[in-house]
Amino acid sequence: MRIQDIIEGKKEWRAHVARVKALPKDYQIVYKEIQKYLFKVGPVELTDGIGLLSGIIDLFEEGAALGKGVLEVTGSDVAAFCDDLIKDSKTYADIYQESVDQEVNKAMKKVTDKTK
Repeated sequence: MRIQDIIEGKKEWRAHVARVKALPKDYQIVYKEIQKYLFKVGPVELTDGIGLLSGIIDLFEEGAALGKGVLEVTGSDVAAFCDDLIKDSKTYADIYQESVDQEVNKAMKKVTDKTK
């Protein structure tokens, strides 16, 4: 990674944080919980920049501009809202599950090859 990329990433992140801070308080609270949830669940695309998080802020800015409460935008089940956002995204859990399956399959193949 080049220094330039790191600097651009930091600038992008600072601009992102400024957008969050400009949201109404209820939106900020829910955004922070969504961010925590997504970091725990681990969609791979979160490491490819802040596209998903920016999309959430776009949605929140639009909702706030229309005078809606944040839960009118997300629904009362915020975790389900998050799951719906990433339903087609690969997560680190998916990658780990695949690697476990591959290791088990390799080990089982070795065992069955020896018994033949």
